[in-house]
Amino acid sequence: MDQIQAMRIFVRVVEAGTFTRAADSLSLPKATVTKHVQALEARLRVKLLNRTTRRVTVTPDGAAYYDRTVRLLTDLDDIEASMTNARANPRGRLRVDVGTAVAQLLILPHLADFHARYPDIQVDLGVSDRMVDLIGDNVDCVIRGGELADQSLVARRIGSLEFITVASPGYLARQGTPAHPLEIEQKHLCVIYSSPQSGRHYPLEFHQGSESIEITGPYRLSVNESNAYLTSLVAGLGVGQITTFQAEQHFKAGTLVQLLPEWTQPLLPVYVVYPPNRHLSAKVRAFVDWAAELFERETRRHAAG
Repeated sequence: MDQIQAMRIFVRVVEAGTFTRAADSLSLPKATVTKHVQALEARLRVKLLNRTTRRVTVTPDGAAYYDRTVRLLTDLDDIEASMTNARANPRGRLRVDVGTAVAQLLILPHLADFHARYPDIQVDLGVSDRMVDLIGDNVDCVIRGGELADQSLVARRIGSLEFITVASPGYLARQGTPAHPLEIEQKHLCVIYSSPQSGRHYPLEFHQGSESIEITGPYRLSVNESNAYLTSLVAGLGVGQITTFQAEQHFKAGTLVQLLPEWTQPLLPVYVVYPPNRHLSAKVRAFVDWAAELFERETRRHAAG
């Protein structure tokens, strides 16, 4: 038995919560994962995990072994990195999860630049508005907008998103152009963005001086995915709020029109988030620094434009 490999597999099973999820994230057969954990328990002569049909839980001995094993594997990675050129030339598989709008408009159009800088990093990019379980899903880092709900995670703020109010020319031709936010509530239909996790509806927000207005309806449609939300606005289903990054190409094409530019919306902070017990490897650090640079550059470009 390769003891180091068995330890890495055990850590993955604990973090994933099931042998099946661990096997999938490691690209190994479930039988291989099970065999390594069983061999590790036999070697140590202790029971590390309690198995049920749906989930595994850690025994007291398993919890103590997990904590020490995570530290040991982190130290081992540090030693290998210090003895190689890994810091100067990061390599390996990098698992990143990004919201759909940020992926489509910022990350993917510029990812060739990242690959040119770091040709030995293989990126596994998950794209979804739903917040993933970083540890359970074995994700190295995520990019998400909004304040963090889980304060146990480590986050680096890399920028912010500016929102504006829009509607399609076709919708405005039918319904008229609002001159005040309250007209949207009284005479118009909203398209509302809802949380993929909770289903909570996010209001349209308007701020001018000391005055603040929030509008949640009446709405014709609620959507919980960024690209679908944008498509519904272009299709003329109502008034909504999107980022300036999303709006740029549609303003040029004439498929969306900005409304009430004198009313502003709060900036949405954008973070790169990663688990606190994960070693910030050279490949993760390279991606985080590149993403921060990308956001800063694109924000300056929009401000100049």
